[in-house]
Amino acid sequence: MTYEQITLFLLMGGVLILLVWGKWRYDFVAFGALSLGLLLNVIPQKDAFSGFGHPAVIIIALVLIISKALSQSGAIEMLSEKFIDASRSLGAHIASIGILGAVMSAFMNNVATLALLMPVDIQTAKQAKRSPAKTLMPLSFATILGGMVTLIGTPPNIVISQFRETALGDPYSMFDFAWVGLGAAFAGIVFVSLIGWRLVPESTQKKNTSDDLRNLDDYTIEIGFDSNSPAIGQTILQLEQLTEKHDTLIVGLIRRGKRLPGNVLDEVIRKSDLLVIEANPKNLESLSSELKLSYSKSSKHKGTLVGTLHMTEVTIPYDAQIVGQSAYGVGLLYRHEVMLLGISRQGKTLRKRVRKSLIQAGDVLLLMGGDEQLNNTTKWLGALPLENRGLQVIQRDKAGLAVSLFALAIVLSSFGIVYLPVALSMVVVIYGFLKVLTPSQMYDSVEWSVIVLVASLIPIGAALEASGGTQLIANSILSMTQGWPVVAVLALLMVVTMTLSDMLNNVATVLIAAPIGISLANELNANPDAFLMGVAVAASCAFLSPIGHKNNTIIMGPGGYKFGDYWRMGLPLELLILAVSIPLIMVFWPL
Repeated sequence: MTYEQITLFLLMGGVLILLVWGKWRYDFVAFGALSLGLLLNVIPQKDAFSGFGHPAVIIIALVLIISKALSQSGAIEMLSEKFIDASRSLGAHIASIGILGAVMSAFMNNVATLALLMPVDIQTAKQAKRSPAKTLMPLSFATILGGMVTLIGTPPNIVISQFRETALGDPYSMFDFAWVGLGAAFAGIVFVSLIGWRLVPESTQKKNTSDDLRNLDDYTIEIGFDSNSPAIGQTILQLEQLTEKHDTLIVGLIRRGKRLPGNVLDEVIRKSDLLVIEANPKNLESLSSELKLSYSKSSKHKGTLVGTLHMTEVTIPYDAQIVGQSAYGVGLLYRHEVMLLGISRQGKTLRKRVRKSLIQAGDVLLLMGGDEQLNNTTKWLGALPLENRGLQVIQRDKAGLAVSLFALAIVLSSFGIVYLPVALSMVVVIYGFLKVLTPSQMYDSVEWSVIVLVASLIPIGAALEASGGTQLIANSILSMTQGWPVVAVLALLMVVTMTLSDMLNNVATVLIAAPIGISLANELNANPDAFLMGVAVAASCAFLSPIGHKNNTIIMGPGGYKFGDYWRMGLPLELLILAVSIPLIMVFWPL
């Protein structure tokens, strides 16, 4: 092997290890690897930042903006109202919301789709008095499956298309992925609707039964008292009837900065004390009004929060920089002017101070602050908003126009009349002129960490391919599979790609697997499109863990899932996708 090949293999190996480890953000890891590759002179300087102008990166950013606009216009809200009915049976509900999620994910970002439909699913579960744990995982999987159907449904498809243009001369069109993706998505949704939800562990379902359904929205919250609060001088036991009235629970008392041990029901409340309450935001507000409770009393930095304040709920993914740290440790309040009001941890009661509790992946945080501070801090933390509770006004009168413009762009690009990035760019520009989104909302809707990840890995992947590194990997696979039929080699490539996607970001997986697929096809004199389609399908199948896809991370806290719960439904689903997609590839993209 040459110096360039050895260095690039070590560089890519280091990236894989760091991404699996999850200690650092994946965009930082990718950009750091790009910088190191330039320093070691294994990546040409002229190609250093070519990824940031790559069509795949531009399309991903534009799709994220359009997804936000469709949500803001109320188009998604109207669809949800028509398709979701709490009176349906569990299987029928999963099928209906799964189909809706899959269709939406085919034309908009699947993370955005889940963020829009998850509150609807949870509310439906409450009305039907059943556990949302039975439906959230099927919904997450359905939104991932839907992304397989079109070019813009998921970033891996966009990257695969642009890779084909570089390698073979032409990109894939909008619906080229549908020949295989539609069959795989259909089979997957049938599976999760009829069988998959039954594989959710019984322990998870019990934890979120209808009798304890409120725990999905309950946070452990610390709050103080105004000087004229009627609670001062009373015992916690004397407040029990009032807390029951507001569906809240006092679980502790903090005095002089320390939580009092043991049973505190008979403790007389003092002016300087803090209550530790389990409640959802709405019930907390009603209790605060009656008892004259004060959020600012729970912090020494009470002057930090000024202006109109709002609350927002965010979930913490594995790569968030606050994981393993506390709100106090990162200076959430005095540096960022945002207060951590409460933490929801899969129904568990926290025993430490809220602001000093170490945040875990899967936690749901209740934050309070100004609109701008909340938005900036959510992005800085690397957190994912669960739902938008009134921070923005839905422009329902623009729903039809927003959908029509997007549909026109899809049609024009599908028939090759307008280049896809140009068509999507014009839609975004018109959205701006019509004020469907403000310029700041457009920038906020782009997931910049994904943009940096893709843009950083593209030059590394190109350098690895140019050095002959991917050809070496392909030759190793060929020597190992010598005498195997071509379809068996394709199946092996898909299994390896699925495994990587369960551990890594799916875009990173595609950038590694696609060049190998092309090399294998060339060595076997097989159809390269068959191998590229195999990589595209396999890279989207991240069903075995909460870290393989952001949608799986988002549902972890609200669904009360554990790390090991995903494979029970995910493993048979991945095997099913393999069984369905390989024959479809052989039919529509013959080997």
